[in-house]
Amino acid sequence: MEFIGEKLLQVVIALAIFSAVIGLIMLLVDRAPKSVKDKVTVVGFLAPAAILMLVGLVYPAARTSMLAFTDASGNGNGLDNFVWMFTQPEALTTLRNTVIWTVLVPLLSTSFGLAYAVFIDKARGEKVLKSLVFMPMAISFVGAGIIWKLVYDYRGPGIEQTGVLNFFRDALGMDPKQFLLDAPENTIFLIIVMVWIQTGFAMVILSAAIKGVPVELIEAARLDGANAWQQFRNVTVPGIRGALVVVLTTITIATLKVFDIVRTMTAGNYDTSVVANEMYTQAFRAGEPGRGAALALVLFLMVLPIVVYNARVLRKQREIH
Repeated sequence: MEFIGEKLLQVVIALAIFSAVIGLIMLLVDRAPKSVKDKVTVVGFLAPAAILMLVGLVYPAARTSMLAFTDASGNGNGLDNFVWMFTQPEALTTLRNTVIWTVLVPLLSTSFGLAYAVFIDKARGEKVLKSLVFMPMAISFVGAGIIWKLVYDYRGPGIEQTGVLNFFRDALGMDPKQFLLDAPENTIFLIIVMVWIQTGFAMVILSAAIKGVPVELIEAARLDGANAWQQFRNVTVPGIRGALVVVLTTITIATLKVFDIVRTMTAGNYDTSVVANEMYTQAFRAGEPGRGAALALVLFLMVLPIVVYNARVLRKQREIH
């Protein structure tokens, strides 16, 4: 009890000192000239964010960039880590898989989300139908990986299949398939999980954008004799172009950073690793922090152009409006 009392007293004293210092600062600011007061106010608001950015973003980025040019012992090794990345078969497989993910996931997720948003627009039970597709977004990537790992589960021939897909294959008289072990199609089965999650995000954003397209334009196109496809292609798509760019770039960035699904379902084995997973593997499993940092640096360089492009598009739209 005495220990708790002492700690409580220390906390109270610390709070009193903190309050006194803040009060003194506020008093000095209040009595200062207006120009000085404005400057102090600006600095007071920006300083915490600037400090957090330096500590949580700038310093780690600089530290990682320097670490990318070192070996496992922390000694400089020039470009050896990058040479390894672009010459070794396992590293090249990782880069190939990342490219496949980056191409397929945004295109498929956006296409499915857009198609679904168009088909259920103003349909009866639209809210319920949207909720069903958006529901996977409420599941963490790890949770989704565990769910789909059970779907893909494989047992040997002659053993009762517990995986959903292999259960149906067995019921149809087909041999069970090792969905997560057979390369390279196992990467496609992992991509399906990401598409399943991101389609709901694309659907919600694009559905809202579609509802923002002026009805007058659609009616004018209909009066001009345009069929449903022509209305969609010539009126709806141009009207939601900004939303399409946002959805595609957002899903692309999320796909480039994908880690949880791969780690949960295959741990990057069987030629399924991607850059984010390999970064973790090299830095914390293989004892090669330099290689992990090099992969992180490459991942940053891959994401950067997409972020810049997205920012430019949004800025142009803001200027137009």
